[in-house]
Formats: sequence, structure tokens, C-alpha cells
Amino acid sequence: MEGMNMESGYILIVEDVPDILRLLEETLKFKGYRAVTAFNGQEALEKIQQEHPALIITDIMMPKLDGFGLVHRLRINPETREIPVIFLTATYVALEDKAFALNIGATRFIEKPVNFDQFLGTIRELLAAEPQVHEPQMSEAEFYEGYRQRLEKKLQQKNTQIARDERLLQTISDGEKPTFQNSLLMAKNERDELQKLLVELQNRIANTTKS
Repeated sequence: MEGMNMESGYILIVEDVPDILRLLEETLKFKGYRAVTAFNGQEALEKIQQEHPALIITDIMMPKLDGFGLVHRLRINPETREIPVIFLTATYVALEDKAFALNIGATRFIEKPVNFDQFLGTIRELLAAEPQVHEPQMSEAEFYEGYRQRLEKKLQQKNTQIARDERLLQTISDGEKPTFQNSLLMAKNERDELQKLLVELQNRIANTTKS
């Protein structure tokens, strides 16, 4: 067993896609790590309050509280500033996304689909490293503004993709349509999630401004 023992902490996996969550959990347990799971950032915060993890692995796009919001909450709390966080994402892969993630306090950034050699190597490296305090690098207002920009850009990209795919759907054969329609449905679900997050964020910004 190359992982830490039960007394030395656990790894918290935060992911809203059940198949990916299960794959990550089983991989870590097979390697000897103690793994705990959460389906979104809000559930993760509840687990963290009960017992601080040695490491957090989190997706960015999730309902209720996404990865950006989760890391921001962790870094403004002195008790959780030292917990290393690995971002896993297939959506936020642009250089400005990575820069924003590192500025708010993410420790590492890994793109999906996951390269498991890289993934496990990063986990070993972070667990062996000395704890580092991640001080907030931006104000609350700067975080919300940067976050809003990320969401609006992703929503624009997703709408462009959906419009393109809907046009393509009219040109492909009947045999190809089921797979294409499934992909289009996933894109629409992601668009709806982005819209929901953007509304929640705008409400939060409005409430912060009032107070």
C-alpha cells in the first residue's frame, strides 16, 4: 500500500457525475488511500467541517456550490487555508481559467479525461509536501467579478456549440443521430447548469453590494 494510513487523514473527492466519482474513489482506495465522496461543494463543506481532509480533489462545474466557490470558501477561512486542492475539469481549460483557479487558491489543475499516472503522482507529491498557507489573492468583489466573467464566457461558448450542433443534426444520417442527440442533450444540460450558476452568482453579488 502506497497511500496514507487511516490515522493520517483522508482524501475528499467532490464530483457530481456518479460514474466519474466512483472511478476516482475506487482508484484511490485500490492504491490504499482513505477516500470520502461528496456530490457538490455544499456537501463537501459539511464533510470538511466534520473532519478536515489531507487533500481535496474537486470538479469545477457542479450544482449548489461549484469548485471555484468551494476553494474560495476554503481560502477565506484560516482553518482550511492549508488544505491542498486539485481541480479536475473538462470545461475550464483555457489559460485564463487556470490563472483564475490558481489565484483563488487551487493547488494543482488537471484536465479531464484524467491521466491516472499524472493524477496519482500529483497526489503523492502534495501529500508528501509541507503544508502551505494559501492566503486569499483577491478581494470578495474581485473573486465574484472574475467568477462572473468565467461563467458568462463558458455560457457563450456552450450556446455557440449547441447552435452549431443543432444545425449539424439536420444533415447527418438517421444511424448517427442517437449518439449526436445524446451529446447535444449533455451540452444543453451543461448550458442550463451554467445559467443557473450565473443567476445564483448575480443574486449573491447583488446581496453583497447591498450589505
